[in-house]
Amino acid sequence: GPTLLFVKTSQGKEEGRRFYACSACRDRKDCNFFQWEDEKVSETRLAAREEYNRNHQPPFTHRQNMDRYKNFVLLPLSKSRFCQECQQLLLPAEWEKHSDHQFLCDITTAQLKSPSQLLYPLENKKTNAQYLFADRSCRFLLSLLIDLGFRRVLSVGTPRLHEMIQSRVSQEDFSVRSLLLDIDFRYSQFYTEDEFCHYNMFNHHFFGGEAAHETCRKFLYEENGERVIMVTDPPFGGLVEALASSFKKLMAMWKGTEKEGHDNKEMPMFWIFPYFFESRILDFFPSFSMMDYQVDYDNHALYKHGKTGRRQSPVRIFTNLTPRVIVLPEEEGYRFCTVCQRYVSSGNQHCEICNSCTSKDGRRWKHCVLCKKCVKPSWFHCNNCNCCTLQKHSCEKTDVGCFVCGEAGHKRSACPRLSHT
Repeated sequence: GPTLLFVKTSQGKEEGRRFYACSACRDRKDCNFFQWEDEKVSETRLAAREEYNRNHQPPFTHRQNMDRYKNFVLLPLSKSRFCQECQQLLLPAEWEKHSDHQFLCDITTAQLKSPSQLLYPLENKKTNAQYLFADRSCRFLLSLLIDLGFRRVLSVGTPRLHEMIQSRVSQEDFSVRSLLLDIDFRYSQFYTEDEFCHYNMFNHHFFGGEAAHETCRKFLYEENGERVIMVTDPPFGGLVEALASSFKKLMAMWKGTEKEGHDNKEMPMFWIFPYFFESRILDFFPSFSMMDYQVDYDNHALYKHGKTGRRQSPVRIFTNLTPRVIVLPEEEGYRFCTVCQRYVSSGNQHCEICNSCTSKDGRRWKHCVLCKKCVKPSWFHCNNCNCCTLQKHSCEKTDVGCFVCGEAGHKRSACPRLSHT
């Protein structure tokens, strides 16, 4: 889809040179597109780009994948195969073409309903970062959404949550529906065009064009009182600014469904992201607040629930819903703070001076009178730095200021000498 406009800055210079690069891949090894904003591109180079794009299209369209799926489910178990190398369901006529590849045999209906366990996770943290929700977190999220009265879930980059909802659709007492928006086109092998849209959350691009855009718009239309919520779990290496821009466009799409009462409201949303991005998210969504619930992942070495200290998962839920309605499981150690009117982790003690439960990482934080705020338990106040920091640190780092003007006290993004456009 469309590229994003970036700026390349040099230390001490206010103005940088602007360039276009891939919106999804921040590593040139994954996508080598680069063009200066003021650069004139030759016809030869444009033709080469078009050729490159044609050669990197998926082998089948979404509709073709659906036709293939209908044929695949009719096959006897002994003839249902999945090529692990091509990440593709195989029909018998295609076996010979994949004869030297590794493949899985006897693919069951249960496996087809759990594609996130059949497909290899794409673990480039800057592009796909398919760290998949652990069963604990997935069940909690779905249970919470049902308790809050949501009947439609726009799953943006959350294939496992979408999968869990789809697997229960046939149950009589289950009335929740989900639409998956994801950049991983492999899911088009398993979900219809009403269940999955090929989507890039970094530039709000629907690869299926106007038809896919309309599918999403119709899904967001709240008929018969079926409330909609968006749940998103972006790659943690992605640009918050680009993500926020796309999410605001999805919110605007929801608002544009012309439903009464949308005028002064935001579409309900769960943005799942590490706690250390809190200030960045609040810059774009001031109405959001961070919950203490630790989201954990099956295939991530560090982001696991139940570990202690700094080894706990740093991933949290940011939401524009009223914090007190987000009920966290008491059996996992969460408790309700009557002063803050929200559920907090057991180690998050209320600070009388800050008048808030201040811990971000699950450990008990301590109040520093000089800093006038609570800080991590491993931090100590340094008189040279005039702030709390780790005991073993280099005070020399305090001389490093803004990347543009060199002054201390602010970062480049907030530099008063930088001309914002």
